[in-house]
Amino acid sequence: MTTVPFVKYHGTGNDFLVIDADEPVPDRVRFAVVHCDRETGVEAGARRGADGVLFLDLNPEAVPVRVGMTLVQPDGSVAEMCGNGARCVASWAGERTGAREFVVETPAGDRRAVVRTATNAVEVEMGRPTFEPAAVPTTWGGPLVEESVEGLTVTAVDTGVPHAVAFVEDVDAVDLDAVAPPVRSADAFPEGANVTLAEPTPDGGADFLQRTFERGVEDETRACGTGAVAILAAARRTGRTDRESSVVAPPGGDLRVTVPAEGSATLAGPTEREATGSLEAEP
Repeated sequence: MTTVPFVKYHGTGNDFLVIDADEPVPDRVRFAVVHCDRETGVEAGARRGADGVLFLDLNPEAVPVRVGMTLVQPDGSVAEMCGNGARCVASWAGERTGAREFVVETPAGDRRAVVRTATNAVEVEMGRPTFEPAAVPTTWGGPLVEESVEGLTVTAVDTGVPHAVAFVEDVDAVDLDAVAPPVRSADAFPEGANVTLAEPTPDGGADFLQRTFERGVEDETRACGTGAVAILAAARRTGRTDRESSVVAPPGGDLRVTVPAEGSATLAGPTEREATGSLEAEP
């Protein structure tokens, strides 16, 4: 039996198995499907399984250090971008190299990341959110502000992956398991979409509460970085806020999101190394 070493990280509860890309994993899809399963997958860290596997190709000689990131999700699909995953990548690379600044190479483009030891936060560039239908993509005829999809009023935005953002009065009052799947697979989103709920909380510790049903995980996650950015981008787009920076609070903890009028959005928050071990390379 061939085994490969892994490290498990999480960013505000969004948890990942990290595998060095040099390790022999012949079938990455099966590896992710088996080991990420929440019922039967790897027993490591706070929860069994994971939200995905990060296969990382480290180039420590580059300036800044570069890391190729491939995220294989629990359903076997490859995600173009993952904010919390990229933050965990920077933590992993920092522990290996001692560096604090990185370029994370993703299918959505290169993303700069910084480990800020003084605040125990990792910040990553997220690119510029876009509402253009062809980029999200949606079948809408134009970048509409809000549209009803399967009974849910949403704003469609791409933050590295597509999101359908719905602003609600109480995120906990929504049956996300019932509401999200029809929107996630609606004809309006030919490549599917993550479904993100946002509750404005002007009198709370955070500016928005968040819940996200993630495409590829096919379930609600404890946090979603691209979803947190999508919330602030959509809130600015719909006139719900004029702030460029806000705290967004998914169930797993607070994230600091910045969406400037020009330039890249950023995502910042804590990460944690939860566990180490080895897994069957051909489960």
